[in-house]
Amino acid sequence: MNLKVGRSASGKSGRSGELLAQKLHAEGISNQQVLKAIALSPRHIFVPEILAHKAYDNTALPIGQGQTISQPYIVAKMSELLLTEYLPQNVLEIGTGSGYQTSILAQIIPKVFSVERIKSLQWQAKRRLQSMDLHNVSMKHGDGWQGWASKAPFDAIIVTAAPTSIPEALLTQLAEGGKLVIPVGDHAQILKIITRNGDNFHEQQVEAVRFVPLVPGSVI
Repeated sequence: MNLKVGRSASGKSGRSGELLAQKLHAEGISNQQVLKAIALSPRHIFVPEILAHKAYDNTALPIGQGQTISQPYIVAKMSELLLTEYLPQNVLEIGTGSGYQTSILAQIIPKVFSVERIKSLQWQAKRRLQSMDLHNVSMKHGDGWQGWASKAPFDAIIVTAAPTSIPEALLTQLAEGGKLVIPVGDHAQILKIITRNGDNFHEQQVEAVRFVPLVPGSVI
């Protein structure tokens, strides 16, 4: 794989992003749009400065408030799962967090809607996305369990924290044929793809994962 890094990820961070994308490609990520977005994303701006030297490692890192920035492989894998059949025109992200997953989606999908329950994380993520010149993201401070009904239906929904069961609101906000990519479980979590077919939902299990819990009704 040979990726060219553009202006949005120049210099050392650009080279680091490209190397990270190459590592993920070697681990099985094949979607070129996802790999290009990984290569062009300055992951170091999404982590605390004290951890910047680990930003391009394939590992999850703490971002404060008991939250984490997901392992790059998982970010890439979940993004790739949304793109297996067609390019969604809009996507709902539950759990903005640092904004890193948001930035990957925003480089690929025309409209991104993102819900975050922790206001301070939301504001930090907004500033980071603006610094990357990504302006196709709408943000909401709210309860991720409820989704974003006024903006539904969504071609795709991605959840970056694990509920113990699949929130009913997210299923109802999926468009026909839409996909929900979500980790589910408490101690043992499984990444799942839920595809809507009318009032029926087809479930596919992908792999074991580990996410922070999706906390219902807790907005701070």
